[in-house]
Amino acid sequence: MEEKLILSTLPKTWVFDLDGTLLKHNGYKIDGYDTVLDGAAEYLKKLPEMDKIVLFTSRTEEYRQMTIDFLKALEIRYDAILFNMPLGERIMVNDRKPSGLDMAFALNVDRDSFVLPEIVRER
Repeated sequence: MEEKLILSTLPKTWVFDLDGTLLKHNGYKIDGYDTVLDGAAEYLKKLPEMDKIVLFTSRTEEYRQMTIDFLKALEIRYDAILFNMPLGERIMVNDRKPSGLDMAFALNVDRDSFVLPEIVRER
């Protein structure tokens, strides 16, 4: 993605899927361990402290502690993590501010390739 994501200067909530987006898809099953995708940890570290990060995953409860321990060991920043999410599409719904500012964005990235647009905060 070469485009820029033009956002307001307001604090944000970032919602990331875990497997295939931040971590190698099913690496914990295939390889026996997780692998962070190139650029993912650095991207999260660049997000302002006032922003919140929510992770979600289809991983079951049996992988909860292993996943949390891995993220903690690598200092992967997040504020909340949800397990047991359905395998189907994820739909984000939010309102539009009276000023016309859209309050929801959705970005789809190729599996196991962490490439997001540059963030520009100017609205």
